[in-house]
Amino acid sequence: MTSTNKAAKAVTRKPPPGALKAYVASLTGTSLEYYDFAIYSVASALVFPKIFFPGNDEFVALLLSFSAFAVGYLARPIGGVIFGRLGDKIGRKYVLVFTLVLIGVATVLIGALPDYSVIGVAAPTILVLLRLAQGIGVGGEWGGAVLLSSEFGDPNKRGFWSSAAQIGPPAGNLMANGVLAILAASLSDEAFLSWGWRVAFLASALLVVFGLVIRLRLEETPVFKAIQAKGDRPKAPIKEVFTTQPKALVAAALSRVCPDILYALFTVFVAVYATKQLGMTTGNVLSAILIGSAFQLFLIPLAGALTDRFNRRWVYGIAAAATAAYIPLFFLMIQGKSVAMLTIGTVIGLALHAFMYGPQAAFITEQFPARLRYAGSSLAYTLAGVIGGAVAPIIFTALYGAAGGGWYLIAVYILVAAVVTIVGMLLGRDPEPEEDIRLMQGTHAQPAA
Repeated sequence: MTSTNKAAKAVTRKPPPGALKAYVASLTGTSLEYYDFAIYSVASALVFPKIFFPGNDEFVALLLSFSAFAVGYLARPIGGVIFGRLGDKIGRKYVLVFTLVLIGVATVLIGALPDYSVIGVAAPTILVLLRLAQGIGVGGEWGGAVLLSSEFGDPNKRGFWSSAAQIGPPAGNLMANGVLAILAASLSDEAFLSWGWRVAFLASALLVVFGLVIRLRLEETPVFKAIQAKGDRPKAPIKEVFTTQPKALVAAALSRVCPDILYALFTVFVAVYATKQLGMTTGNVLSAILIGSAFQLFLIPLAGALTDRFNRRWVYGIAAAATAAYIPLFFLMIQGKSVAMLTIGTVIGLALHAFMYGPQAAFITEQFPARLRYAGSSLAYTLAGVIGGAVAPIIFTALYGAAGGGWYLIAVYILVAAVVTIVGMLLGRDPEPEEDIRLMQGTHAQPAA
């Protein structure tokens, strides 16, 4: 047995100290940040068109609201560049603290922002700027949160350990939709539009304080410590990623397209389609999303762990293909305007998302060498968001309008997204845990090609 294999076996038997603590910190911190992001997503469909973009017809107001929603995704590459560079140069911990504060402050300010009837055009302008700040924060958050849990955990089980950050979006979505559902159910429509929605945004202040306490108590990851000890930190990580890792960057970015678009469908656009086309209530839609998100809490780590046992790219690719086949079935299921079928359909849709999103963090990070992981992962994650989740609600709405309320063009859109992600799987590489094992054992690790 070689020394590398012995080291791998030792790491497998006993993960480095602090792995569980890092997993919890990654999960809780990301959940809090995505709570902030999720309440904006729901509000952009149900609230903001009426209070920040009035004076237009209903369809135009919705497009304007979704355009403001898209700004958050368009800003993510800025966060990916800024914080990805810092994460590979100064470490993961302090970058994650700053991103948490940035998103939290922006969210609280949105909750306190006067609407159009009070300050006129300044209201949507400030809303877009605060959404920009949210997006920059999330763009820097994801790469660090993934590395926090995966670099403390067993490199041979990266699918499971990396899934901590992936649980954050559905957990945040669960909290956000839960709060909004309670408010919508307990208040009149007038009260909810007037001040009720603001409660969910302002409550973010308490959640951010909780997340800060956890993250400030963390140590730096053992992998970054090893890179630092070797003096192997990159001087220009962003430039290095583009010049030495172009194939990895493309593969990692394409892997995100289908899950991003699918998530936007089931957490944003379904709210529009079910209420406008099918005549269901806001409470019906929020409840369906809530239940689907609850299932994801278990399915995401399960999917990540599954890809530690079976080929990660194959599991991911099969889930993408299944998504393309499922979307027409979903729309046929809900044409009867049954709340039960809407709920079942949403649960299945978010389950398919989980089997791509669960292993996504591991797949993306393992495309890059350890010394460029924060920058490479953040760039891939955020650049893909621009062509995926950023424009998806706008495209859904435009296709919905072009088809006269039909869903056929939306199904074609998802099919194209699935093909793009499958191409990413074909371009990507399989896991190479030996690099991290050598680093944690204090031996030299050659950067991956």
